[in-house]
Amino acid sequence: MSHHEVDAEKEMNRLLAAGGTPPVETDPFTIGDVRLSPGRIVGLLRPHMRERRLERIRDVVENRTRAVVPVVEGLVNTGNVSAVMRSAEALGHQDMHVVRGEHEQYKHSQRTAQGAQHWLDVWHWDAPQACAAHLQKAGYRVVALHLHADTVPIRALDFTEPTALVFGNEEAGVTDAMLEASDAACEVPLPGFTESFNVSVAAGVALYHAQQDRLDRQGHHADLSDQAQARLEARFCLRSVNNAERILRRKIEEG
Repeated sequence: MSHHEVDAEKEMNRLLAAGGTPPVETDPFTIGDVRLSPGRIVGLLRPHMRERRLERIRDVVENRTRAVVPVVEGLVNTGNVSAVMRSAEALGHQDMHVVRGEHEQYKHSQRTAQGAQHWLDVWHWDAPQACAAHLQKAGYRVVALHLHADTVPIRALDFTEPTALVFGNEEAGVTDAMLEASDAACEVPLPGFTESFNVSVAAGVALYHAQQDRLDRQGHHADLSDQAQARLEARFCLRSVNNAERILRRKIEEG
């Protein structure tokens, strides 16, 4: 295996390190034997952040949703995974699901996620059926972005309904197994000579459309409850402060 291939494998693993299969539900607010509320976490860490940073965290959290979830299946190019992560995070989508496909090797790209993976909740799956079943059980409609199926234009979908959008492999697209497990398939109509987008571009366009559709239909994209926002704010503060847990332990000991 060449140095280039090793780098691609490491980069993909680094990008996907935020989650599990599925991620283990841990409590980030228990420090040692002490249970801390989200507000207490923020209060203790606030002196270690610039006020502008905290304001930015709160603004981002207020604009988050879990109602539209991007799912990538079998991507092998690290740059494409990075690009989907950037689009998802920038447009306010909090969750992202990754289905690892069968591949010979990953391909490395110089494009980076620019840290977007640190602010997303990334779920890992080994099989498309398990991923789709989990999302459907959670109340999501699973929709594959696919050109060679009975598709509807993406504008025909109502994205105020919880929806998981599936984007497939760079060459093969969404697998037959995922199509069979999905509730519907859609496409982004292209009036030009070009027949398809690169997967990262398709994801960016589709996720932006979903955001705008939600804004047009209900006047807002974000929909996290106050409690969910408080927990996410605390988690983002923990990720923003160097040695946050050590600081919290010290402050707890000091009383």
